[in-house]
This record gives sequence, structure tokens and C-alpha cells, in this order.
Amino acid sequence: MILGTAGHIDHGKTTLVRALTGVDTDRLPEEKRRGITIDLGFAPLTLDGVGTVGVVDVPGHEAFVRTMVAGATGIDLALLVVAADEGVMPQTREHLAILSLLGVQGGVVALTKRDLVDDEWLALVQDDLRATLRPTPLAGAAIVPVSATTGAGLDALRAALTDAAGSIPRRATDDLFRLPVDRAFTVRGTGTVVTGTVWSGALARDATVRLLPADRTVRVRGLQAHGRSVDEVSAGDRAAIALAGVEVDDVGRGAILVQGAAWRASRVLRADVALLPDAPRPLGPRSRVRFHLGTSDLSARLVVPGGTLMPGERAPARVVLDEPMAMRAGDRFVLRDASPVATLGGGVVVDPLAPLRARPWVAEPSSPERLLDRVVVESGAVGVRLDELPVRLGVAPAGVRSLLEG
Repeated sequence: MILGTAGHIDHGKTTLVRALTGVDTDRLPEEKRRGITIDLGFAPLTLDGVGTVGVVDVPGHEAFVRTMVAGATGIDLALLVVAADEGVMPQTREHLAILSLLGVQGGVVALTKRDLVDDEWLALVQDDLRATLRPTPLAGAAIVPVSATTGAGLDALRAALTDAAGSIPRRATDDLFRLPVDRAFTVRGTGTVVTGTVWSGALARDATVRLLPADRTVRVRGLQAHGRSVDEVSAGDRAAIALAGVEVDDVGRGAILVQGAAWRASRVLRADVALLPDAPRPLGPRSRVRFHLGTSDLSARLVVPGGTLMPGERAPARVVLDEPMAMRAGDRFVLRDASPVATLGGGVVVDPLAPLRARPWVAEPSSPERLLDRVVVESGAVGVRLDELPVRLGVAPAGVRSLLEG
């Protein structure tokens, strides 16, 4: 299970993670010098009755929101951090919107710096925070006042995280393996190592994997989960994977490790797109946007039938990426403006392998059965590859067999 932080700059996310785990997730010299988080940080957290949870610590500065998106994709549970002396701030709201767009359904709110305010002020901040959370998936989340400095509230926060984690369903391991890469580096004596969150499936040591979008086959030399050497990693694990057959310069954030012939990089997809109610601008018929899915950040063109998509509206759309990437039906993505930088909205992938000049489906399929019918009909005499169906339908291979037999 993966726990991801969220919240405004200087609200104490990294300090809180250190208090909970004993790990300082700020590893870069510039982060130490400036006193802010710039890149993603990682730490293991042990919760009673749950086990080891991987913590992803994200930056809170508005200049690094794209890095926050890369860290937030793939998390199961959110830890929203709000400083009691400041309350709700701009990136509090933006991070909440991103969590909603990514489909994060559970979380806990830590009201940090409790030692800096009196009870009356704390109550006012809690009321404002609860109102802010009301239209979001964290509407019912526990709000726990804490102080990482004095340790007050940390036990209550661990208990709240344990309760929240118990309501999150475990990811299926009998699915296609996929891991979006968030870091790549070289270890002396080992070679190229990549890290990321296992989104689905499982991977064993000495297995072969494909590196997309380059479509290179490489061998797994070694595996670590939460800092320990293991023989296998599975969905929901934070994993470090030592690879043979690839140089570190050929892999980086945005690359994807997969197994199986089902995966194919594509530049065209059908999607269901929604703009945030407070999006800074509408999207025209062929708007340019930044497309964030997994750890990828690509330039894209959005084609919306019928013209303009206004803030607060949703519609089927065709997305044409400037570069190919591998994705799956049901994947969630975030759309942002490049200049001025702002979060516009997001959506869900409906067909990850749409034809080059595919028109958006006016009524998006609401089930794998309906989606299968549309894929087969559109394929016509050319047909559709059976091994692609788990990706095109967003269903595990066993589920595809059940659909076909039914």
C-alpha cells in the first residue's frame, strides 16, 4: 500500500514524515540548502495490523506541482498536511483537486504545528478545513492535530492512518505487471536501478521485462521492496529494480516497465475529460495541454467534439500526444496548462489504442462488456488482437476470458 503526502509548501510534510518514519526524505543538496522539497522522497512506515506502507513525500511549492502529480499517481491513501498557523492555502486546494482527479478515495488530514496556535484558533482552522474538504473525496477524513516538534498527536495520527488503510481494498496481483519509473540511477557493482510503485501484477527476480516506450527487453537482476531484498514485488509495493541490458541514460522518469505482449505505446487515445469548476480557461476544439499520466508529463492536443469545454463541464474527447506512451483503459490523468502553469482538469482513459483519426465516442462505454463490443465493431474485418484486450478493456487476463466466454 502506498501513502502519499499532499499540501502547501512549508506546512511540514517532510518534517511529519520524518517524525513518523525516522527517515529524512529530502536527499538532494539543494533541498537541504533551501529547506524545501524539490523532488519525490520515499520512506517505509510500519502500521500495526497493516504492515509496511510505502510513503511518497511530494513537494508543496507551486513550481513543482508536476512533480507532485508524478508522486500522487498510484497512491492508495492520502495524507493531507495543513499547518494550523496558516490553514488552507492555494496548494492545499490544488493538491486536493489533483487527488480527486486521480481517483484517490481515502485519506487522513494532519493539522501540523499544533504547538504554535491556541485552541480557539485551532477550532477556526478546523471548521474552515472541513468546509474545504466537503466537496472532495476526503470529506469524511479524520482531522488530527499534531506537532512534529513535540510529538503531540503522532500516536493519534498513526491510529487514524491504520483505520483509513483498513478500508482500502488491496490491489490485485493476478494482473499484468506495470511499474511507472520515477527514478533511475547507477549503483556501483549493480548497474542501472529504477524505482517506482508497482501499479499492477507481480514481478520476480531474473524475469524479463519490457521498457516502454522504447520497447527494449531487459532482465531483472535484483529486487528490493521498502529497502529489503526480495524475490518478488507485487501491486502496491514501492520497488527498486536492478536491470541488466540498459544504461541509466536510456531510462528515466516517465518510462514504464511492463510484462506481456498486451502493452503497446500509442499517441492517440479516447478519454472522458472533465474541467475543474475553477479552471482558469475553457478548452477549445484543439487545445494544447500538458498530459500527466503515471510519471509521464507530455505535451498533447485535446480534440473535443462540438467545440469548447467550459470549466465544470465534462465530455468525451480524443487526445493526441506528441510522444507515444503506454497506458490502459481506466487510467486516470491530469491536464495542466504550460503557461501560465495551472491545473485545468483531468479524465479517464477509455480507449488507449484508438485509431489515428479516431472520433471520440459520444456516449462513453460504461462497462467492459460495452467497451468490448465497441472495440470489436470498430476493428471490423481487421479484427482485434486478443492479447491486447486486457489493456484496451482495463481488465485482468482472467476477466477478459470470462467476458469472451460469457
